[in-house]
Amino acid sequence: MSMTKISTVQEWEKLLKDNEHFYFLKNSTTCPISTQAFNETENFSEEEKSVPVFYLDVQEARSLSNEIANRLNVKHESPQAFLIQDGEVKWHDSHWNVTKETLARALNQ
Repeated sequence: MSMTKISTVQEWEKLLKDNEHFYFLKNSTTCPISTQAFNETENFSEEEKSVPVFYLDVQEARSLSNEIANRLNVKHESPQAFLIQDGEVKWHDSHWNVTKETLARALNQ
């Protein structure tokens, strides 16, 4: 499964409505740590077919990024990955902790 980019609050609302669970990545297009986290998340999404993976580029969708931080009640960081289940944060982590292995481990907890 590949990653799907979103950039609006309406797309975020649709994700919450249409998906029982999914991963979400906040990505910075100017940060090398984000590049690593993006690649790790992309590798995870290509192997793990049971959960959809979505992302946003913070520089392009700052208001959406802020909205997500407020709604999920999790301080913004980037890169930052979330596992959302039934509209709630089941797991989240950031920076070097966003790896293919940590994503898989969180899914199987």
